[in-house]
Amino acid sequence: MRARLTSSVILAALLLASVPAAAFDEADREAARAVIARQVDALGRDDAATAYAQAAPGIRDLFPTPEVFIGMVRTNYRPVYRHRSFVFGAAQDGGATSLSQSVAIQDTYGVDWTAEYSLERQPDGQWRIAGCRLTRSPGVNL
Repeated sequence: MRARLTSSVILAALLLASVPAAAFDEADREAARAVIARQVDALGRDDAATAYAQAAPGIRDLFPTPEVFIGMVRTNYRPVYRHRSFVFGAAQDGGATSLSQSVAIQDTYGVDWTAEYSLERQPDGQWRIAGCRLTRSPGVNL
């Protein structure tokens, strides 16, 4: 009887381990988009403190003050910092506590870009931006 119970427990554990993690629901995706939108809105107003507050702890470790952070964005993420359009695309689950969000951006010169935001769910349940990879859209010549 004991061996049978042990086998059942092991089988149940294996079955649970083989089930993929639950996908994030639309509320999670909307919350993640809201964090990005808050940061982009804050950048548009040069509100360094609010933009910085949307960043995950790892980003805040790299850029220890809001002023340093916004300076980095101005220099390295100009299409995010100032743009004509900013349109959310698809979101992808990235694991148990992360997701990525694609954004189509057109900069002030009319050049198209894609931003891939990485977001992490924090222990308090809030989403924060852990990174952004910015690339020119295909076919763009500068």
